[in-house]
Amino acid sequence: MPPPRTLAVLLLAVVAVAAHGRLLASDGLPGQGSASDAAVLRLSSAGRPAGEAEEGGCEMTYGFLPCTETAGGNLFLALAYGFLMFKSATYLSAGSELLLEILGPGIVGGLFLPILGALPDALLILVSGLSGTKEVAQSQVLIGMGLLAGSTIMLLTILWGSCVIVGKCDLSEDSTTIDSQDTKAFSLFGSGVSTDLQTSYAARIMAISVLPFIVVQIPQILKLQSGHRLTLLLGLIVAVLLLLTYCLYQIFQPWIQRRKLEYSRLKHVMSGLLKHAQMHTFGHLVEDDGTPNVSVIEKLFHKIDLDNDGKIGRGELQAFIVGVNFEDIELDTNLATDQVMADFDRSRNSSIEKGEFVDGVLRWLEEAKRVVAGSGAYSKKFMDDFHITTGEEHNALLDKHEDDGESIENPTWTCFKAISLLLLGTAMAAAFADPLVDAVHNFSSATSIPSFFISFIAMPLATNSSEAVSAIIFASRKKQRTLSLTFSEVYGGVTMNNTLCLAVFLALVYVRGLTWDFSSEVLVIFLVCIIMGLFTSFRTKFPLWTCFVAFLLYPLSLVLVYILDYKFGWS
Repeated sequence: MPPPRTLAVLLLAVVAVAAHGRLLASDGLPGQGSASDAAVLRLSSAGRPAGEAEEGGCEMTYGFLPCTETAGGNLFLALAYGFLMFKSATYLSAGSELLLEILGPGIVGGLFLPILGALPDALLILVSGLSGTKEVAQSQVLIGMGLLAGSTIMLLTILWGSCVIVGKCDLSEDSTTIDSQDTKAFSLFGSGVSTDLQTSYAARIMAISVLPFIVVQIPQILKLQSGHRLTLLLGLIVAVLLLLTYCLYQIFQPWIQRRKLEYSRLKHVMSGLLKHAQMHTFGHLVEDDGTPNVSVIEKLFHKIDLDNDGKIGRGELQAFIVGVNFEDIELDTNLATDQVMADFDRSRNSSIEKGEFVDGVLRWLEEAKRVVAGSGAYSKKFMDDFHITTGEEHNALLDKHEDDGESIENPTWTCFKAISLLLLGTAMAAAFADPLVDAVHNFSSATSIPSFFISFIAMPLATNSSEAVSAIIFASRKKQRTLSLTFSEVYGGVTMNNTLCLAVFLALVYVRGLTWDFSSEVLVIFLVCIIMGLFTSFRTKFPLWTCFVAFLLYPLSLVLVYILDYKFGWS
């Protein structure tokens, strides 16, 4: 069993063991705590039907998962279930990439992958008001709205600003960025990021996706006394139509997939070079404990530097690449040489010096560790795993019409693995969404902190952490192409929140006959999406100071909701 899955199972076991131990303590056994020591986690009394709440006690989810009445206990449960939701999102992401390898990026990349990416959020929103009485659902559905608002605003503020910081490069006199050159430290106007024009199109699509929020707010805007359910239904229809339109756009205009392909090709070339170097240099590039072996990297530099002038020219690099046997893809050595030169040559002097070479290899070794995290080996097999993984990713992103005849090595096993990961991720998301919502709701009751603010701040960390880490790593490459892909995926994630996740929320409110009193929450989502949408739709250069604009919107959103709900009584 892979280490992450083992950790997830062990964490769930700890929850159950903790519950069992506290139950023994609360039973007053000899040598245990006194009756005044209230149980933090408890199970139902013997003879009581499973899932039925004790008088003044808590109710177990599914009739057997532990529950608690204390703030500390609920915090622990929320962290445990949050971690399991994070793992479910990780499995869904891994399964989606393997599914691309089997079926190609067309319908899969445009339709299924965006939906699978938003699945954990959608399930949490669904279960927030699905069970219990109408009054309980009305109370818990605030958690779903908090997650929806928190996820959207976190992506456009904290993550967007973080990507600007880690991806910043020097700005030239005409305000264009110089790829991979970052010498101006934290100059607010002298450094920043740039994206391509198509990324601004993604931002415009994101801005348009707020239309359903406007529709459902029509009765409040016009101060109508009736028509609330009708506008909920209209908002649901608009959200679904926008979702279908967006997915069709992704299918027939897969430009994001093409940009992913370019980056994956570079990763596969680098993995092949590292694997070749591992086999033909004097020692391992990475020690058994994962520490890079700088002396071996320097030996590799001198091996490529044929004329011993202390730098690697384009011809020397191409000669080395030609000598590497890429059996799994038909490699364009000229393109591969250009890509590696652009990635390593930070000084832009058309040659790679020793320091640049060492830094470049160290960056790619870190990327290799991230890609094959959990393999547990930093030897020759470690490099083999990285090369195999990047090859699979490259194949997965190849368009069927541009396929050059490559075949998947073991399609049956790949298909089984993809389906298994997708089923595991979906099952975990479905199983632990409800307990997580219950834990957050109970923590809110125990601390008197509104559940909206807890879910707004904490729950997006469980469902969006994997995407956030991936986005920051992509941005750290400090290239316009990778930054364009990063910001495009951020805007795409927000678009899915505003369509799929909102559609689930509106369907829940409509079917259960809940009251729509989320005007302040809708307002902050609308304002952040429109501000960031307009800000990013008509420009492609973002100096460093723009990240502070994004960061500032996050606390302002929380303050605005608090003022509108608790000072002006909008809730």
